[in-house]
Amino acid sequence: MAASASSSLLSSRSPIKLTSLSSLTWRLPVSVSLPRHQRRRASPVFVVLSMDAKPTVLVAEKLGEAGLDLLKEFANVDCSYNLSPEELCTKISLCDALIVRSGTKVSREVFESSGGRLKVVGRAGVGIDNVDLGAATEHGCLVVNAPTANTVAAAEHGIALLTAMARNVAQADASIKAGKWQRNKYVGVSLVGKTLAVMGFGKVGTEVARRAKGLGMHVIAHDPYAPADRAHAIGVDLVSFDEAISTADFLSLHMPLTPATSKILNDENFAKMKKGVRIVNVARGGVIDEDALVRALDAGIVAQAALDVFTVEPPPKDSRLIQHENVTVTPHLGASTMEAQEGVAIEIAEAVVGALRGELAATAVNAPMVPAEVLTELKPYVTLAEKLGRLAVQLVAGGSGVKSVKVTYASARGPDDLDTRLLRAMVTKGLIEPISSVFVNLVNADFTAKQRGVRITEQRVLLDGSPESPLEFIQVQIANVESRFASAMSESGEVTVEGKVKDGVAHLTKVGGFEVDVSLEGNIILCRQVDQPGMIGTVGSILGEENVNVSFMSVGRTAPRKQAIMAIGVDEQPSKAALKRIGEIPAIEEFVFLDL
Repeated sequence: MAASASSSLLSSRSPIKLTSLSSLTWRLPVSVSLPRHQRRRASPVFVVLSMDAKPTVLVAEKLGEAGLDLLKEFANVDCSYNLSPEELCTKISLCDALIVRSGTKVSREVFESSGGRLKVVGRAGVGIDNVDLGAATEHGCLVVNAPTANTVAAAEHGIALLTAMARNVAQADASIKAGKWQRNKYVGVSLVGKTLAVMGFGKVGTEVARRAKGLGMHVIAHDPYAPADRAHAIGVDLVSFDEAISTADFLSLHMPLTPATSKILNDENFAKMKKGVRIVNVARGGVIDEDALVRALDAGIVAQAALDVFTVEPPPKDSRLIQHENVTVTPHLGASTMEAQEGVAIEIAEAVVGALRGELAATAVNAPMVPAEVLTELKPYVTLAEKLGRLAVQLVAGGSGVKSVKVTYASARGPDDLDTRLLRAMVTKGLIEPISSVFVNLVNADFTAKQRGVRITEQRVLLDGSPESPLEFIQVQIANVESRFASAMSESGEVTVEGKVKDGVAHLTKVGGFEVDVSLEGNIILCRQVDQPGMIGTVGSILGEENVNVSFMSVGRTAPRKQAIMAIGVDEQPSKAALKRIGEIPAIEEFVFLDL
């Protein structure tokens, strides 16, 4: 058995390169639906149009002049604002690209109405909640956004809200305009020496931290992906989520809205905070349970809040949160500076023009179509790769910072017969998407990993035997981290998970040094236990009493009556009480719940 390795963020194959057919043609890196007799096997489909007629770009919401000028150099630009859904569907069949902000819904009906002509949708900003990504991909349309240009503006607005809240600027302004002079009522608090917890240490969070340090604050941060050395370089300590919320005088939220972060600031977590904590949110409204925040304000747990974003925008006029006297609000102004608006315009214009020229955009948020025969063969391995990445990152202890990942493929196929780019992209997707708002795909996986300081190396293990099956197993290892589940650490010190495909279904076959065999469906509870009779029945009884359906169990052990790993598949998430009862079983030494 021989092993060969390739390193860095590139696959063992050459990167995809796009070249024009001639000076009179242009290509687009997206697939379109063609009659079956015209399809070319095992190769992507490119759209080729004559340059005699410029492409048409519809700009449906106001865009900065600098961006419009860039577009006009390459395309015919139609600026039509405030279109109704019906008007947009009518116009779109005449357009090759569409640029929107957050106010225009790019629905499935829009893509269907385009008749296949729409090739690129550009979102002038970060969030893409208003674009139907599934429909875009189905219709061979690339979606790009502009994620970097408004970083400084959002950070500055966060600091503006922080200082205005601390000194009651908005309330004092309203008071004096009402003819009052209430100096004693609006005594504020100082920022110097106070602890600010930055929740989400990405671009915006980092810039907020820099500015807060300049104000004399002690800054800590929580972010599972932030490299410790980058944080330490600006004098910031990375801590766990619980430590951050329990020690902070001020919280500044910069996390994405994902299933894991939705309403993460809730009654339970407010109860862990210092009495009198102050909260700033310029990220996403949904990360706060707004009803719970009102309760925390009324109880004095939260002294003040300054909010730029809300679960529903615009919020209801009679919202108790909006009307609360200790809450300062702005109407989603994080990116609203003249400089940021121009920067976003330029960034999205460059991305759209680049896509129309046939370049693979680094800010693409959906994947081009994969040839059907390749996808069919790799489909179960794609699922396996993503779920192994998702499992591995959940086994990492908070604050460790994922920086070094190794993916090993065992196969009887040679390098030229097994393209691992899609598999690596899916491992990256599993690693990053659970705690990020980024959509990871074949187009942007390497860029996204590199942007977050995650170095992915690939190793191939060449097996003897028939190459009929693409892969025997995939192994994912994360180095230089601590684990929430100590048994997941290999002898060489990496968080290690391994899996294979059995009868078309992804299976987990190894955790750390323990052999297991569980289907990667639903959710998994991993328990390290003393190997003794009755353990399966004891745990199963607890779950049964909670009406949690167990889909499978598997036990791997070092030797009889020694240590064992029990892997339990469950269809529902057990309650905290049930998990606590499992952890209190004397023979169980550690356990972890993993959401797939």
